[in-house]
Amino acid sequence: MPAHTRLRGGAHHTTVRSPGVATAALQDTSLNVSEAIDSRMSCRAFLPTAVPESTVRTLLSQASRAPSGGNLQPWIVHVLTGAPLTELVRVVAAKAADQPLGEGSEYNVYPPNLKEPYRTRRFKVGEDLYATLGIPREDKPARLRQYGRNAQFFGAPVGLFFCIDRIMGPDQWADVGMFMQNVMLLAREHGLHTCPQEYWAGWYRTVGEFLGLAPELMLFCGLALGYRDDSAPVNRLRTDRAPVEEFASFRGF
Repeated sequence: MPAHTRLRGGAHHTTVRSPGVATAALQDTSLNVSEAIDSRMSCRAFLPTAVPESTVRTLLSQASRAPSGGNLQPWIVHVLTGAPLTELVRVVAAKAADQPLGEGSEYNVYPPNLKEPYRTRRFKVGEDLYATLGIPREDKPARLRQYGRNAQFFGAPVGLFFCIDRIMGPDQWADVGMFMQNVMLLAREHGLHTCPQEYWAGWYRTVGEFLGLAPELMLFCGLALGYRDDSAPVNRLRTDRAPVEEFASFRGF
């Protein structure tokens, strides 16, 4: 096991199939990089199908080839499934009854006073998400319930937590992001989907206590991992991307 990876909840060495889940959906090694990038999405409804421990280990091992300045490899990962995951979900659910928006985070998930075009992009993706679920803007309780599904990892059988040492700076946070992107793309190679969740930064105290995080570690975010429920309307959402002309300039061609 890599030195900075912790897996809890028991080992699964064989693929467990749920009724109606095709073999091809469980293992798709035909994807090239472009297809993996294009098919990656934030999955918000998963099947209960178990993911073998060996698969998660492979994902993390291969993802560790991500670049990092000075080869620091600043990512630290905790993986939960089975009983430990169920227990964490129970603990957070009990607290969320009184704290639906969490207990506060150690960093700003979004910059304060978000300016354009970022403000509009954030607003639109939220509206598009709730539109797929038929939840109108004025139905605040329904929106809050959907937000609360983050605490269940959207039904995923595996939850990962990504941490970083507090001595690290912006460069190393970028390294962790590249590592996470590798995990998400490699998941597609195995027919799996993911959902990165900064929601969990809002429960850093509870998660830190549950995982027994050392004081020098900061929780960055969580990641749901599993097989996508293709019947769920929420998984039909395809978020917009700005055209290249909006974010890139070309010289000397």
